[in-house]
Amino acid sequence: MYGFVPPWSDCSRRELLRRVGMGFGSLGLAALMRSELVAKTPDLGPNPLLPRQPHLPVKAKRVIHVFLNGGPSQVDTFDPKPMLDRYHGRELPKKLITERPTGACLRSPFAFGKYGQSGMDFSEIFRRTARCADEFCLIRSMQTDLPNHEPSMMMMNTGDVRLPRPSLGSWLTYGLGTENQNLPGYISLCPGLPTSEVQNWQSAFLPGVFQGTHIDTRETNVEKLIADLRHDSLSRGEQREQLDLLQRMNLRHARERDQDPQLEARIQSFELAFRMQLEATDAFDVSREPSHIRALYGPGVQARQLLMARRLVERGVRFVQVFHKHGQPWDSHEKIAELHGRLGRECDQGIAGLITDLKQRGMLEDTLVVIGGEFGRTPVVELPRPGFPPLEISGRDHNHYGFSMLLAGGGVRRGMTYGSTCEFGYEAVENPVHVHDLHATILRLMGFRHEDLTYRHAGRDFRLTDVYGNVVKAVIA
Repeated sequence: MYGFVPPWSDCSRRELLRRVGMGFGSLGLAALMRSELVAKTPDLGPNPLLPRQPHLPVKAKRVIHVFLNGGPSQVDTFDPKPMLDRYHGRELPKKLITERPTGACLRSPFAFGKYGQSGMDFSEIFRRTARCADEFCLIRSMQTDLPNHEPSMMMMNTGDVRLPRPSLGSWLTYGLGTENQNLPGYISLCPGLPTSEVQNWQSAFLPGVFQGTHIDTRETNVEKLIADLRHDSLSRGEQREQLDLLQRMNLRHARERDQDPQLEARIQSFELAFRMQLEATDAFDVSREPSHIRALYGPGVQARQLLMARRLVERGVRFVQVFHKHGQPWDSHEKIAELHGRLGRECDQGIAGLITDLKQRGMLEDTLVVIGGEFGRTPVVELPRPGFPPLEISGRDHNHYGFSMLLAGGGVRRGMTYGSTCEFGYEAVENPVHVHDLHATILRLMGFRHEDLTYRHAGRDFRLTDVYGNVVKAVIA
């Protein structure tokens, strides 16, 4: 360029080295601050999903919640009861409180065995998962408030049975942010929609950016799994210019409406959708995995979801929820031998594959895996109800007084069975763990004092555990 005078033309060699050295230092600083640079967009300010530190130093950095919705029967999965064999076909010596008419005792159609050095009990429908027994902490004394699907699913996911509340994933993303700014911090993998639908991954009064992103995993084609991810005619640079113009218009619109939270959430979602073009296709495409890894998880939708969950947390997604949905999953009011057997086959290999895969990658130590449903089932048979369709007398009714959950990784005590139900498996009698206690424990494993992770709304400080919840310290390593 004519007339250009190099800035080093009138400086000494020492001065030149000093200036160049500072330049290299700036390059290093830029790399260290990459997340902040990526997370800021024109006029939007800091991204609320930037990673943040929890209250306490812990191992766990991310969560995979395998939600076996419908109510798995504890006495047919993880809590064997010999008394059911003794009383099979007879009335129990104690009166049970049930939602529907029930009759005589029903023994489990499945054989149980003890696995691992811990001797943990598993039903034959989880024979592959049982090989990972020494990685699990089995809680047998779970309790919740109601025996109905919708409120119990809301309780397990949001900590409340009636009112819209932020979900567990939303609270964790609010507290911790996420480690990948090109993917949502909270993703819910579910074929179709479950009972209670989006209430299970809502952000409620938390900013909308913390709401879960639902992926309908019935689609196997990645281009259809996330519709309209890529623009067919515009380059990435042209899309950026277009989005910047749109964002400036939207921000002006939002300022004129007192920064409406729903508008702010929509504006942030446009920005996230743009950034997802960089990584979403790769993250959700399980066909890119080696054949031996795909074989480890096995066939079927649930196995594919679980492998997808591992790929997502590996890329920095904070909270991934995997719904096991197939018709009426785990809700075996009849034909429990057939239905629970099929459901176990659908997810057993995938769960075992997930635990094995995380462990061999060195990720299990800092990934908390939670497995279970919204409640359990009765130890007695359910009877037909007048005026309702005929019911084969071979299933169980809902039961919220005692059920089981599995935890693994993320600072959980390994090879431990905690709590117990009565001799018939109906209600928790030793070390009961309410869902509020489970939530408090999960938050503690993720580094939070559950009483202090709060959000100001409607004149009061809200939290996931409301005014309840005690950390189950015995299950923390």
